[in-house]
Amino acid sequence: MKKRIMIIDDEESFASMLKLRIESSGDYEVSISLEAKDIIKRIHDFRPDVILLDLLMPGIGGLDICDMLNHDSIGMSIPVIIVSGDDKPTDKLKAFKLGISDYLVKPVEDEKLVKAIEKAISLKSEQF
Repeated sequence: MKKRIMIIDDEESFASMLKLRIESSGDYEVSISLEAKDIIKRIHDFRPDVILLDLLMPGIGGLDICDMLNHDSIGMSIPVIIVSGDDKPTDKLKAFKLGISDYLVKPVEDEKLVKAIEKAISLKSEQF
């Protein structure tokens, strides 16, 4: 059974390219959300195994989404990997305090991305 990955990123070209890279392995089904509006509902509908989340988005940012997930019965069990162009130590610290699984800086190498996804899925399996 394919694992489900949700990409939440407002850059459509980046999100589409990331989706193609992830799906090329044949092991994953990927959904893209280009905005944070109604994100909890979309997460409930898709039920991802891992969320790849951009930190800097218009409206609701990645840290706010992490906080929302921590207060949601389904969201709190989904590992989050930040994939962002932002490399500020303060934002990384805030993100890890919110319980993210990993923090990757764009552009992301395929090998690092796959390892981060596999690690997040493995940790999720151990917890539940």
